[in-house]
Amino acid sequence: MPLALLALAIGAFGIGTTEFVIMGLLPQVAGDFGVSIPTAGLLVTGYALGVVIGAPLMTVLGTKVPRKRMLMVLMGLFIAGNLLSAVAPVFAVMLIGRVVASLAHGAFFGIGSVVAAELVAPQKKAGAIAMMFTGLTVANVVGVPLGTLIGQQIGWRVTFGIVAFLGVIGLAGIAKLVPEVPRPEGVHLRHELAAFKNAQVLLAMAMTVLGFGGVFAAITYIAPMMTHVAGFADGSVTWLLVLFGLGMVGGNLIGGKFADRALMPMLYVALGALAIVLALFPLTAHNKIAAAVTIALIGALGFATVPPLQKRVLDQAHGAPTLASAVNIGAFNLGNALSAWLGGMVIAAGFGYTAPNWVGAVLAAAALLLAVLSAALERRGTKTGAALTSDAPAVPEPARR
Repeated sequence: MPLALLALAIGAFGIGTTEFVIMGLLPQVAGDFGVSIPTAGLLVTGYALGVVIGAPLMTVLGTKVPRKRMLMVLMGLFIAGNLLSAVAPVFAVMLIGRVVASLAHGAFFGIGSVVAAELVAPQKKAGAIAMMFTGLTVANVVGVPLGTLIGQQIGWRVTFGIVAFLGVIGLAGIAKLVPEVPRPEGVHLRHELAAFKNAQVLLAMAMTVLGFGGVFAAITYIAPMMTHVAGFADGSVTWLLVLFGLGMVGGNLIGGKFADRALMPMLYVALGALAIVLALFPLTAHNKIAAAVTIALIGALGFATVPPLQKRVLDQAHGAPTLASAVNIGAFNLGNALSAWLGGMVIAAGFGYTAPNWVGAVLAAAALLLAVLSAALERRGTKTGAALTSDAPAVPEPARR
């Protein structure tokens, strides 16, 4: 794998850290600014919405900018947003900083996926995408727990300052290691938008929303589930999230490896197994060991879908994949928001802290059905094309003199 992928992975590590570390620092941030925990939670919501909006917006703005330069601009936004969060004098300024940082998220992964895929041979594209996303998964194993610890012991402003410094390292790595990747000739915004007329692109994005939504339906409420149902102490939630992150790392690498060999079968296995594991979680949540294993499996199976889904979008939006790739990253965050809302609804309805797992199982099963439908439509299209070709009249050979 090219060394340039390391630079992309470092940028992904910083982005993944800043996205999730705030969840462990909400009490400290709320206390410093004198706001309630629900108000401080707007820092999470604002970031997620910024990703959904920023992914297509920043990609469209960058349609005439070389991809390497655009990646550097995005890392600059990331650095500025985290610095603003670190020095924010009032809560509103920190919220603005979070939104600024989030604008880089979707476009960075979207454009980065295209660049990563172009750096390697066709049969290694999913593996290259997975290598970049390894930075995001490792962030949940190392960056988030370490950032939470630093924020709790030294101060949350120090955490965001360190995250901004990670952005500087990522920016320098991109500038030094990522080659200039020329934009394809003749590709304009209208070509990028035309990709959304492709039913296969839309189906892949719907799979992303539902499949990854299944993961976050469970993980969003992991703390009350593990403390109230499984009987873990509050302090144990951190290492349970590390287990989830380790599962993400393994699943991401496995998904990248097998998606290059058999993309759709990889999706069938990962989504089907994810639906089963989530359906069993209400039972395994009552046993500490079984619950810990289940959490790791959810991380592994959930992220095993990321490289194949991202590659599926790139393949189907061939010729103009950048905007579609970025919007698909926004689809992950849309799935997170949707599943968290649905999970909260079933808890509020009195079904208990394990009920969001049933929501997750239904979402993952729906994603599997879409995958089967997508493959069936593709096969039908292939057969139709072959039939049209075979029915075409033969071109007569020119008469011999």
